[in-house]
Amino acid sequence: MRLARMVSMLSFGVLLAGLIAMQPRAIFAQAPDPSSAKQEKRIALVIGNSAYQKEPLATAANDAGLIAQTLQAAGFDVVGARDLDGNTLRTTFRDFVRKAEESGPDTVVMVYLSGYALQLAGENYYIPVDTTISRDTDIPTEGLRLSDYMRQLSALPMKTGVFVVDGAREQPFIEGGQPIASGLALVEPDPKMLIAFNAAPGTVAPEEEGPYGAYAQALAEMIRTGGLPLPEVFDRVRLRVNETTKGAQVPWDTRKVEDAQFMFFDRAPDAPPPPEADRTAAVRDKPIKDLGAHDAYAAALERDTIEGYQEFIGAYPDDPMARRVRAIVAARREAITWRRTYRADTPDAYWSYLKRYPRGPHAADARRRLAILAAALEPPPSFTVMDYDLPPPPPEEIIYVDRPVLMFSDPEFDFVPPPPPPVYYLPPPPPDFVVLDPPLIPVSLFVLPRPIFVPIPVYVRPPRYVRPPRNDIIFANIHNRQAVQTIINKPSQGWVRPLANGRPVPVIPNPNVRPVTGAQRVAPALPAAVARRANLIQQGKAPVPQSATVRPAVVTAPQNRSAVTPRGPRATVRQQNGIQFNSRPGAPAPAAVRPGQAAPGQPAQPAVRPGQPAATAPATRELPKANALPVPGAKGAPAVPGARGAKGGRPDLRPPDASAQPGAPKAGSAT
Repeated sequence: MRLARMVSMLSFGVLLAGLIAMQPRAIFAQAPDPSSAKQEKRIALVIGNSAYQKEPLATAANDAGLIAQTLQAAGFDVVGARDLDGNTLRTTFRDFVRKAEESGPDTVVMVYLSGYALQLAGENYYIPVDTTISRDTDIPTEGLRLSDYMRQLSALPMKTGVFVVDGAREQPFIEGGQPIASGLALVEPDPKMLIAFNAAPGTVAPEEEGPYGAYAQALAEMIRTGGLPLPEVFDRVRLRVNETTKGAQVPWDTRKVEDAQFMFFDRAPDAPPPPEADRTAAVRDKPIKDLGAHDAYAAALERDTIEGYQEFIGAYPDDPMARRVRAIVAARREAITWRRTYRADTPDAYWSYLKRYPRGPHAADARRRLAILAAALEPPPSFTVMDYDLPPPPPEEIIYVDRPVLMFSDPEFDFVPPPPPPVYYLPPPPPDFVVLDPPLIPVSLFVLPRPIFVPIPVYVRPPRYVRPPRNDIIFANIHNRQAVQTIINKPSQGWVRPLANGRPVPVIPNPNVRPVTGAQRVAPALPAAVARRANLIQQGKAPVPQSATVRPAVVTAPQNRSAVTPRGPRATVRQQNGIQFNSRPGAPAPAAVRPGQAAPGQPAQPAVRPGQPAATAPATRELPKANALPVPGAKGAPAVPGARGAKGGRPDLRPPDASAQPGAPKAGSAT
């Protein structure tokens, strides 16, 4: 009996010891150590082309710097550069695709391109700064066809791919001959890919003066918000940009990603709750016709489908926003029609497009393809009309697409500014991210501008499974205000701060001053191909690029975006398919007048190209003063403080003396 009792107690002890030994394993299984889970690697390529000879851009390089810095904070290993020529761009893309291939299947890949981007015959092209484009046939040879690189990235076993083109702008290169459609062409993504444009297909963003463009600033804001799935980031970007530009710009994206597939930042459980989260979910599930006009416009814009926009028009045909929404539908319908036409690539398809849009944005593209297919350029009396599964445009839409440039800020449209979106759709921006200071100006070639970093709230943090980038001081100090103030935002060798007295600083990039490098990196690293070219220039083995003497405006004061009035297209007399016209929606169109032909009751006038006053036609267009700085050594150019160079020779590219700038260090000395 006693023996049996001892055996029983011993068995119980063994069982208890076994349970105790098993308990830690059970706890570990329920809460795994993040270090043991698969780590997500993040890589990004960021390019900002501003210094175009034809017409420089004021914000493109700054925008790239802002996005690069934001991605660094989110744990991306970023390489970035500005003002790249075609050969260097192609090598940079090739190297980046190879890097993405070597990074493995748990990699998030992002590309951000800012500058000019054009479409031709259904393809989109990113334009390098050394372009010599003057006619449509130059675009495929001068530009980088973006679909090539999208396909290469989508073929990799990556976790998620994001391809952003901030380049839908009014192009200044082609001013005669065969016209091209404005903006970018609608595309379709591959699985696990999101493709985003700063303006909807077929439309262009208005010109901006800085320091940052509305699209880049909104994208940086939404990335920093935290807790937003990838699709919602870009939905909110569309709402914010439409709000800040007073309806002048409607961004666009298309995706085949799952909501939980990727998130830039997490949001801590103790973070402030989003305003009226319950109401947001309820509104999103409702049909647009069941919402008030104010909420319905925000809902249609967030959903960004042709069906949603048409539902708004059907429910509120007399609302002040109805005309604006009709223009959005007109652009989307035409873009979808052209995409399906281009994919079919048959004479019947192109004739079907021309039957719907005889003077549409892609009419010249259709005739180009018909010529290649050895078919008649105009639709024959009978042919097999393509079934687009999309009704033809009603007459009230034609006025919006029968024009060379479609910009929602066009004064001819006389659109009423849209109302601000409800707070449960789009919370107000953080107070410290409304007006941003201009970035530090890089003195070295190809280096991106360095924005003044705004610390991220402590309850917003990168996901714990993200593999930290090596030696990135921004990622390590996104909440550390002291490090931000004393290290990240402090000018150092190779950087100068703009003057505060309202005058721009004529800074010429200096190949002899190297960017800041070292164990703790503040600015993103140059791509390898760009660094090699910079070294050759420093050694005198390669010529200094012309883009080094083309400088966009240096904005010296923060800009209040709410006070900005977007401009319309540059053209005052519009020309398409050889016919000049200047029409206003709702007004009768004037008689068509061809170049050199007299209008009824008027003397004959020479042909006027778009963007040029009718009275005079100078041979060269003067660059806007806001977008150009004096070039040292140029004949008649004023003296540039601190710049030295021989008369008539190549300008001296040593940095200007920045000692006279209040609070700015002398170039070449660290502070």
